[in-house]
Amino acid sequence: MSDVSFLRWPFFEDRHRVFAAAIAAWADNRPADDEGGDIDAQCRAWVRALGAGGWLRHAVPPADVRALCVARETLAYRSALGDFAFAMQGLGAGPIALFGDDAQKAAYLPDIAAGEKIAAFALSEAEAGSDVAALTTTARRDGDAYVLDGEKTWISNAGIADTYVVFARTADTGHRGLSAFVVPSGTDGFAVVERIKTISPHPLGRIRFAGCRIPGSARIGGEGDGFKIAMATLDVFRSTVGAAAVGFARRALDESVTHVKERALFGAPLADLQLTQSAIAGMATDVDTAALLVYRAAWTKDAGAERVTREAAMAKWVATEAAGRVADRAVQLFGGRGVTRGEAVERIYRDVRALRIYEGASEVQQVVIARQTLGPAR
Repeated sequence: MSDVSFLRWPFFEDRHRVFAAAIAAWADNRPADDEGGDIDAQCRAWVRALGAGGWLRHAVPPADVRALCVARETLAYRSALGDFAFAMQGLGAGPIALFGDDAQKAAYLPDIAAGEKIAAFALSEAEAGSDVAALTTTARRDGDAYVLDGEKTWISNAGIADTYVVFARTADTGHRGLSAFVVPSGTDGFAVVERIKTISPHPLGRIRFAGCRIPGSARIGGEGDGFKIAMATLDVFRSTVGAAAVGFARRALDESVTHVKERALFGAPLADLQLTQSAIAGMATDVDTAALLVYRAAWTKDAGAERVTREAAMAKWVATEAAGRVADRAVQLFGGRGVTRGEAVERIYRDVRALRIYEGASEVQQVVIARQTLGPAR
């Protein structure tokens, strides 16, 4: 990233500055993504490369949220698929790393951190996205085993993942009746039934469980801990969605600054127009505002806070909405080039849109912030 002045902010230590420079140099030497190519193969290649480079050990387990955010911002600045691959390894491994027993950690985390196995986080359903307590996939006790039945959708890495962390209902008691399980991709009764295409290509799909039998040892934590596990995992990784948004926005800003200095209009650089300067000022302020909230949330978690629900929700909401504005302004400044396939700002415009929806839509983040601010209901 061209502007690294934010690393001088007091949220960071020298090790974060060294880390940011190292992963940026590494990512600069990776081949460019090819949207017309095999997206699955490219994602697998990114996972292997991130593992071989040692970068995934910062996400599996997520020991330092600031490092996670720096990595996602740095990768998103350069590659949407690189950011996606890094983030999904962390999110898919997060429940095991945070709540798994020693046997589960030993069985899954080393291969995920090495990039030898791909992880997935299977929470969302067609009628239970933001409302996690409404999910209907069931896990029925059968002796020492569980039998899973139901469907999940909008699951990232569906079709290429080796390991899925699946959230299912073990009791009819709302959010208190949910549990989490590790399900290997080759398990009988498990199938990927549909691949979903989106405006920013990446592996996404719908998965189904039909009499899918898994051992009791596949359960993460206790029965009824599923909601707690999901929310605690998202508490860590939600801030990093904001960091990815900052990376995309910072790239769009940098591309725009270069463009308006070089593009002539009415005999002078586009940058000389006051309306252009107003747009650039708004974009730069959006980037810094978003980054401040993201790294405030990450620092708060690293400083020992058990939960950062309010801080993470603010970071995710503000950063993703800001990235949408910055990308939109960038496209406008580029004019006809801005809506042309192959232009960086056109790709970023598509890449940032989903960030305002996944891991809790902007509207849900506002509800979370309000509830956290208002406190317990009287």
